[in-house]
Amino acid sequence: MPLDAHKLNSLGLPKPPSQTRVVVAMSGGVDSSVVAAMLAEEGYDVIGVTLQLYDHGAALAKKGACCAGLDIHDARRVAETMGFPHYVLDYENVFRDAVIDEFADSYLGGATPVPCIRCNERVKFKDLLETARDLEADCMATGHYIQRKMGAHGAELHSAADAARDQSYFLFSTTAEQLDYLRFPLGHLPSKAETRALAAKYGLSVADKPDSQDICFVPDGNYAAVIEKLRPGSAEPGEIVDVAGNVLGTHNGVLRYTVGQRRGLGIGGLVDPLYVVRLDVDKKQVIVGPKDMLSTRTVPVREINWLGDEPLDSRSEWMVSVKVRSTRPPREAILRPLSATTAEVELLTPEDGVSPGQACVFYQTEGSRILGGGWIWRGI
Repeated sequence: MPLDAHKLNSLGLPKPPSQTRVVVAMSGGVDSSVVAAMLAEEGYDVIGVTLQLYDHGAALAKKGACCAGLDIHDARRVAETMGFPHYVLDYENVFRDAVIDEFADSYLGGATPVPCIRCNERVKFKDLLETARDLEADCMATGHYIQRKMGAHGAELHSAADAARDQSYFLFSTTAEQLDYLRFPLGHLPSKAETRALAAKYGLSVADKPDSQDICFVPDGNYAAVIEKLRPGSAEPGEIVDVAGNVLGTHNGVLRYTVGQRRGLGIGGLVDPLYVVRLDVDKKQVIVGPKDMLSTRTVPVREINWLGDEPLDSRSEWMVSVKVRSTRPPREAILRPLSATTAEVELLTPEDGVSPGQACVFYQTEGSRILGGGWIWRGI
């Protein structure tokens, strides 16, 4: 019997779990595994889907990354344990075109890209979501730590209950249309301990599996090695110079440095520490300076995904809080739209190391709602 029109199941849909098909995006980690197991136990018609995103052979022995090798095997075992179908889709070419190539080109352009955001935006919440619709699923669920709440104007995106696990920085580009279809069953949990306890309760083999640390296609965090492989000849040597142009040393490739970096410059013996303040790819120069040169108040942002109730450009200014790095807390700022997709952000307190290629994510100054975000660039 269908549920009463006003009675919703745990996923917010007006029918019994047994009549509700859910595609669960399974990376092979504990979070998405618990989501799949939880929904299966509640009686939903669960289909697990894992995307093979990069070279399966090279990844077989690599632990701590999603969407390859051992992790595909772990996702399959969870599906067998809980008794629901599981499919592996080869998205290697899509992933390279949509994520890896841009990552390499951005790094070579002196930016500091965040490929996990592009993966969510261009692969998981685009192609995989379309696959879920093709499978006639009523919604798609993931193991991300973020919350979806219903507001006066529809579904809203909110930070996770556990601030230490919140993944809102990596999901700012989720559109309103995608949000209608997505579900995040772990976002309300107070800590990761509850997730692992659920994994143990369901008897999942991944209950004690460590969290992934590195970008999935960058073994051991060695960005330079990956980029050199993708773009042969890109690690050309050059000069390390101060802001006046004085040569202080040499480097073995601009791609090995990021704005804000202090260690590993190889220019010791100085009275005051120096930091990377800029990268000049054309001149093959790493420009260094004192820490105060890293501070900035003005952040140009483009490719904005806006999740507010009113159009972004309906006001000349928005008082918001923003994150310019995933590891930093939101800081108060003024958001000044220049168009529907571009803006200038004025930070009320200067931030160090704001780098092109990173995201700038907007939050309401009160509460947990995410208003969207965009990509930091150098400006005109």
